[in-house]
Amino acid sequence: MPQQILPLIPRGATQINGLVSVWRDDETWTYFYATHPIYSHKKSNRRMFRLVTSQLIDSGACRQVDIRTTFGVSKSSVIRSLNKLRSDGPEAFFTQRRGRRGGKVFTSEVLEKAQSLLDQGYTRHDAVLELGVKYDTFRKAINDGRLIESRSTKPTITKSSRNEVDIAAADGMGVACTRVGERVLASLGKLIGAAVHFDRCLDVPKAGVLCALPALLANGLLDGAKQMLGQVKGYYTAFHVLLLLAFMALCRIKTTEKLRGQAPGEFGKLLGLDRAPEVRCLRQKMDDLSAGQGPERWAAHLSKYWMEQEPESVGTLYVDGHVRVYHGRLTELPRRYVSRERLCLRGITDYWVNDAIGRPFFVIEKQIDPGMLATLRNDIVPRLLQDVPDQPTEQQLNENPYLCRFVLVFDREGYSPAFFQEMWNNHRVGCQTYHKHPGEPWPEHWFREHEVAMPGGEVVRMRLCEMGSLVGSGKDATWMRQVRKLTDSGHQTSLISTAFELPHTQLAARMFSRWCQENFFNYMMQHFDIDVLLDYGVTEFPDTEKVVNPAWRQLERSRNSLQNKLRYRRARFAEMTMHPETEEKPKKYHKWLKNKADLLEEVENFEYQLKKLKIKLKQTDKHIEWGKLDEKDKFLRLLPGRKRLMDTIRMIAYRAETAMVGLITGPTVDTSDARRLLQDLFVTEADILPSPETEQLNVRVHSASRPAANRALARLFEYLNNAEVKYPGTEMRLTFEIGGYTAPNYAEGVR
Repeated sequence: MPQQILPLIPRGATQINGLVSVWRDDETWTYFYATHPIYSHKKSNRRMFRLVTSQLIDSGACRQVDIRTTFGVSKSSVIRSLNKLRSDGPEAFFTQRRGRRGGKVFTSEVLEKAQSLLDQGYTRHDAVLELGVKYDTFRKAINDGRLIESRSTKPTITKSSRNEVDIAAADGMGVACTRVGERVLASLGKLIGAAVHFDRCLDVPKAGVLCALPALLANGLLDGAKQMLGQVKGYYTAFHVLLLLAFMALCRIKTTEKLRGQAPGEFGKLLGLDRAPEVRCLRQKMDDLSAGQGPERWAAHLSKYWMEQEPESVGTLYVDGHVRVYHGRLTELPRRYVSRERLCLRGITDYWVNDAIGRPFFVIEKQIDPGMLATLRNDIVPRLLQDVPDQPTEQQLNENPYLCRFVLVFDREGYSPAFFQEMWNNHRVGCQTYHKHPGEPWPEHWFREHEVAMPGGEVVRMRLCEMGSLVGSGKDATWMRQVRKLTDSGHQTSLISTAFELPHTQLAARMFSRWCQENFFNYMMQHFDIDVLLDYGVTEFPDTEKVVNPAWRQLERSRNSLQNKLRYRRARFAEMTMHPETEEKPKKYHKWLKNKADLLEEVENFEYQLKKLKIKLKQTDKHIEWGKLDEKDKFLRLLPGRKRLMDTIRMIAYRAETAMVGLITGPTVDTSDARRLLQDLFVTEADILPSPETEQLNVRVHSASRPAANRALARLFEYLNNAEVKYPGTEMRLTFEIGGYTAPNYAEGVR
C-alpha cells in the first residue's frame, strides 16, 4: 500500500483519494494535491468544474470512479468531459455552443434553488417534490452537469449510495474509511479522537437503538469514565468504545466477534463516524480501558451513583450467587455446585447485589468461592456500609434499639444464626432469609388475609401469620421474627428476619419477590450473555490467596469413603443378627457364623481406620495459601480484563432498558410486552436527519407493525423529547419521531 501523505489542508475538506482533496465553502472550491493547492474556481462555474476534474483524471491524479463518487456526477458526463479535453483542449470548455436554447424549466433561479436543496442533503425524489418538476428533467440536469450531487450529500442518503461509497473507500484504508485525513493524523499521533459528525442518512440499520441513548446517559454511561478508565489514543476514543459496546449490548450483539456480521459503515453512522472499529481494534481498545484497577473504580463509582439517585431503593438489597460454568482447558478451576445444572462443575461464582425490582448495583467475582457468608462479611457488607445513602446516624441507632441501617435478603445458602447475630451486633444490618428448620406447621386459623404491595407496584393477597422465634442453639441462638405464608394447598413457607421495624406485610413482600433476581439472571443469560468468556488469558493467584488444601480434600474424600463402607457393613451385620440361621442346618449355620465374624472384623477394622483418619484430618489445615501449593496442585485464574468492563456496560444497558420499560408500561402494555417492544425498537431501521441550523439531530424510526406499538412508542418519544438530551460531543439536541405517524396529544401526567 502506498504511503499516505499527511494532508495539511483545511478542516472539513473532502478526500477524493489518498492524494487529492477538495475544500468547499459557500463560494469557492479549492483542490489540493497532497498539501499543495492546485486549482480553484467558483462554486457556480460548472465549465471550470468539468475542466478541472477532467485534468485530474487525464493527469493520473484521480480515477473516474473517484470523481463520480465524490461529486455524484454520472459516468457519461465524466467521459464526455474527458473526451472533450483530449480532443479539443481546455479552450473547448469555454466555447459557446451554437443553437442551444435556454432551459424552460430550469431557469437560473430554479437551478440555484435545486442546488441548494441538494447541498442540504435532499434526495432526488425529495428535491423533485419540493420543486414541483419532473424527475427526468431533474435527472438530465444532473447528468448535464448543471446540478451537482456532492459527496457530502448523495452518498450518505440511502443504503445503496452509502454502500457504493463504503466499497470505493476500500482502497488503501479499509471499507467505509472515508475520513482519511483524520485517520492519518490519528495514526501519526496528531489527533486524539475523531469528531462526531452526522450526515443525512436514510434507512440506517439498528438506528432505533439511538432512542436508548438518553437512558444510557442517565444511567451513567459516560459519568466518570474519562477520569477512571483513562483515555485511549487514536481515531477511536473511550467515548466511542463505550457507546459502541452499549449499543451492541442493547442490539443483542453479544460478543465482539459477532460485530463482524454488521456493516461497519452503517454501524459507524450511529456513532457519528465513517465506520465502527474492526474487531481487532475494538479488542485492543477494550484491553486498554480494562488495564489496572480502572474498571473496578468505575463500577464502584457507578454503584454509588445509582444508590444516590434512588436512595429509597437501597433500604432492602438482594444478594445471590450465579455460577459461570467454565468448560475451557486453560486451567483447572475449582468445582462448585451449579443448581440449574444439578451438578458440580468448574466455574466462577459471581455474587450480584440488586434492588427489589431486579436492577443491579454491583457484582463480586470469586474464582475461588469462599461461600456466600464469607463474601457478605468480607466484600459486600463493608462496601454497602460506605455506599448506601441516608443511613441512620449513631444517635438514631442508640435511641431506637430496633432500627437497622439496611436489610439484606438472600436464600438459604446464607442461613446462619451466628451470622445474623454478628451483622446485627456489629453493624446493625438486618438479614432476611427462608427458615431452614421451621418445625411443626402452625394452626391454619392463626393466619389472616392481607393485601400486600409488591415492590413492582402489584398488590396481591396473602394469608400471613407472625411469631417471634429463637433461631439456632447455644451461643448462636438469636431472637428473630418469623413470618409464614399459607398457600391454597396448605403449605407453609417460613421466613425469618432481624428487620424489627418493618411491618410483616413488607417482610413478606420483600422475601416473596426474590424471584425478580432469579428473573434477572435468566434475562441476562438469554439476552446479554453474562456467562460468555471474554478473555482467553490466565495468570497466577496472589501467593497469599487462601485455597482448599489438596491434602485435606484427599483426607476428606477418604473419610467419606470409609464412612460409606462402614455404614454398609453395619447395616449388613444388623441384618444378619436379626435373621440368624438355626443349628438344624449345620452347613448354613456355620457359614452364617463365619460371615458374621468376618463382617464384624471388617467393621472393627474400618472403625479403627476411620478414627485414625479423623485425627489426621483434624490436624490438617483445611485452607492453605496458594503460594505453598505443590506445583502439580497449582491452578491459574482467568484474566478478569474485559469482563470487568463488560459487566458494567451490561448493567448500564439493563438499567437503561428497564427505565424505558417503566415509561411505556400501562393498562395495555405489561412489562414483558414492553421489553419485547424495546427489543424490536433497538434493531429497527431509522433515518438520521441532522439539522445544523436548529441544532437538532432527529431520529425518524420506521413505523411498527401494530398501532398499539406505535402508540406506546409515541408516548415514550414524548418523554425522551421533553428531556432535551444532547448527543455527546455535539450541541445537537436529540429528537425522536415515528415515520408517517402522528402521535395523539397526551395530557400532562397521563401515562
